[in-house]
Amino acid sequence: VQLQASGGGLVQAGGSLTLSCAASGLPFGRSTVGWFRQIPGKEREFVAATTWSEGATSYADSVKGRFTISRDNSKNTVYLHINSLKPEDTAVYYCALSATRRLLTNSGAYGAWGQGTQVTVSS
Repeated sequence: VQLQASGGGLVQAGGSLTLSCAASGLPFGRSTVGWFRQIPGKEREFVAATTWSEGATSYADSVKGRFTISRDNSKNTVYLHINSLKPEDTAVYYCALSATRRLLTNSGAYGAWGQGTQVTVSS
């Protein structure tokens, strides 16, 4: 399985971004894709997840109402739409895949990871 995350950048507070996670290498019908973020010196933090087949979603409380996870099965791509960006959203964002159909928030449950994309929010 290969995951390729992209779409990060430098954005002013209040702005928006869409991150993409392109997946390849397996049939993904029985999997879950999650987004995590990490600040240097801190643990990787769960942000959002979606099941590939049903499109069920889960969000961290800190991003509810501002982040939306979606998928395009025809493109094997999962998106993270981020609105109303805050400086505290600055982090490296990673997408990951778990070979289950459960909306897991523990990073240890995800066996495949993309390379990360940097999001920087200026105040």
